[in-house]
Amino acid sequence: MADTIFAGISPYSTLSSYPLLATETNPENASLVLAGVLVSLIVIYFASKLGGEICARINLPPVLGELVGGVVIGVSALQLLVFPESGNSASDSLIVNFLEKTAHLNPEAAESVFSSQSEVISLLSEIGVVILLFEIGLESDLKELIRVGPQAAIVAVVGVVAPFASGTVGLIYLFGIAPIPAIFAGAALTATSIGITAKVLAELNRLSSKEGQIIIGAAVLDDILGIIVLAVVASLVKTGEIQIINVVYLIISAAAFTIGAILIGRLFSPFFVALVKRMKTRGQLLLTALIFAFSLSYVATVIQLEAILGAFAAGLVLAETEKRKELEEQVVPVADILVPIFFVCVGAKTDLSVLDPTNPTNREGLIVAAFLIAIAIAGKVITGFTLFGQPELNKLAIGVGMIPRGEVGLVFAGVGAASGALSESTNAAVIMMVILTTFLAPPLLRIVFKEPLPTPSPENVAVETVQNSENK
Repeated sequence: MADTIFAGISPYSTLSSYPLLATETNPENASLVLAGVLVSLIVIYFASKLGGEICARINLPPVLGELVGGVVIGVSALQLLVFPESGNSASDSLIVNFLEKTAHLNPEAAESVFSSQSEVISLLSEIGVVILLFEIGLESDLKELIRVGPQAAIVAVVGVVAPFASGTVGLIYLFGIAPIPAIFAGAALTATSIGITAKVLAELNRLSSKEGQIIIGAAVLDDILGIIVLAVVASLVKTGEIQIINVVYLIISAAAFTIGAILIGRLFSPFFVALVKRMKTRGQLLLTALIFAFSLSYVATVIQLEAILGAFAAGLVLAETEKRKELEEQVVPVADILVPIFFVCVGAKTDLSVLDPTNPTNREGLIVAAFLIAIAIAGKVITGFTLFGQPELNKLAIGVGMIPRGEVGLVFAGVGAASGALSESTNAAVIMMVILTTFLAPPLLRIVFKEPLPTPSPENVAVETVQNSENK
């Protein structure tokens, strides 16, 4: 995919395939794969905490520190954590070099160990984003999401149509780019990274606010619409025509899954609570909840949607039960272990060399990138201002919350480069747009929301719990 690919950890498992570890690594190297994974996790957690702590102390969202920490240890700087899909080999990885010197890794086996170690870390990062969306679902209010559903739908539709149309038309008529590459680059502008925005909202204690719920609802719809747009554009690249039947299938399956998962889940929730109460073994609540979340994630993946959609739906359903608070407390340590892997890996796979203006091959991409970045930001910021007649809403915050493209935008870039639809310069421009929108959004959200809301005191939480019980 060329060395410019910023191969983010996509939550869309259907778009990537992983070879079985057993086919990649001989049994005698299994312990070295484990050693490589352990060293990788040490590096990831250190980068995560160091970056997060620095950002927290200068009043920036800690998630931004995790992303920056990933950049520092990744392909753009120290090359401690690199991945084969970014065009790297075992010789590029300082972790593999460390294993060769300290664990007696045979140079002939280094490539196999490197591939397997990278695969494990990538899979852990995907599980991390699934856990993150499950946690976000638990912290969300289904009734509030339904109540703001029309507003979220407006924000999502405008956030897809506006950047897609303006980006595609501008690339064709201002830069003379051929229609299919222009359409693909325009499609990449439609994405929204729900993981990054949700994490920042949670850090600001704004997740349960009306603005936060609109952003989350719109971001979920954006992901669904983004998958449909990607399928349409990929079909256009392959066949030269849009296969209507595939588009209809995706729309129907997305709607049926989302509505069906919530309705069936609400019927299931009383049995879930009764089952947990009867169980006597350790971890009965957490593990039973994860079985439910992973089951919905699996179904979503099988019908060519995103695993994170299933995890989010599971969180919404279980948030309606009396076990919500207890489950939230038990999920947090699991998220603390797995979620940083996702954000650090996103940063580690960011190749900042595409931003180097001294490289002649980057110059055309930089000009196109400047245009795409402007459209990417403006096309999302305007979404909040389409909600007329609601002066109490922080409309700018809603628009800014939709800006980051993150791993979702990278799916478009990766598929576009692999299909040959994007030239090297256009692909670099898309990647730069994804990088800058991903890194700009967290501090901008902090600014537009002014100050984070105070964390509720235990006394207030107790009163709120009693009031909610009485209302029910």
